[in-house]
Order: sequence, then structure tokens, then C-alpha cells
Amino acid sequence: MNQNLPNIYSFQVKKVNGEDQPLSAYRNKVLLIVNIASGCGFAPQLKELQQLRDEFGDDGFEILGFPSNDFGKQEPLEGAEINSFCEINHGVQFPVFDKIRVRGAYAHPLYQFLSDKKQNHVLTSHPRWNFHKFLVNQDGAVEDYFFSFTKPLSSKIKKKIQRLLNSNSKK
Repeated sequence: MNQNLPNIYSFQVKKVNGEDQPLSAYRNKVLLIVNIASGCGFAPQLKELQQLRDEFGDDGFEILGFPSNDFGKQEPLEGAEINSFCEINHGVQFPVFDKIRVRGAYAHPLYQFLSDKKQNHVLTSHPRWNFHKFLVNQDGAVEDYFFSFTKPLSSKIKKKIQRLLNSNSKK
């Protein structure tokens, strides 16, 4: 891991109650940052995301969910309604933040950073649909991304998370 890479820790996001949440609160954790939507055909991935968090959460892993209405207007809910949907229908206990834009000129600065190699110095990958996943290492640097159709419990994702968690335990 290169600690000199730009990282996500300078960004703030909004919780559903309107409070600011600095991403520096997740320092030293491996993160999977996912744009979610309650009306999307991929919404069942919320349950798998929670299972992934259950599997690796005690080892320094967290999932951050960012509802977005950018694709097919598939997130009609607002604020606490989104959290309730995620908790009641899919058992979600990981942080779900306020709805944001994740693509285009009006994308949230976090997603501009995640999506653009000129900013993150690692990769360019703009979300093409809901449930696009960005993997971020313990230093807050972008490591990889996974398209919507890559299931959260796939061996591809789990192996990369485990590798990052193992590399941190050797520090």
C-alpha cells in the first residue's frame, strides 16, 4: 500500500439525519463503497453486502452505502425511508448515507474522486448502474472496483478484501 496516494479522508458526507460525517472516521478500515437504490433489480445485493460485512466486520472492514437516483430513477425514497427499507427488507446494519449523485458533472465530490484516475491516481471507473462497488484500502486509497453484476459474496471480492485485511495485520 502506498500511503502517499490521495485518499478519501478529506471528504465529508451527510447522514440521513442531515449531520455531516467525515470519512476520516473510517481511517484504517478496508471499505466497500456502493451506490445503492431500493427499486433496483440488484437491491437483493443489500442482503449479501450485509453478509459480507458480518463476515469481515470484526477484522476492520466496513461497507458504506450511498443511495442514488441517477439510474432509472430507481431510488424514489428519501432519508430515513431509505434506511428503513434497507433494514426491514434486507437486514442492513452498515451505514447508509443521504441520497447523492454518483455520476456526471453534479456527482458528489467523493464519487468524482472515486471515479477519476486524475484525482485518485489509481483508476477510472464511472458507475454505469446501481450497485457499482469501489474497494478502498486502510490508507483511504482506491484499490479496485466491481461492476453491478459482481455479487458481493463472489470469491473475487472476498479474496481482495481478505488480502487487504491480511496486509494490514502484517504492519
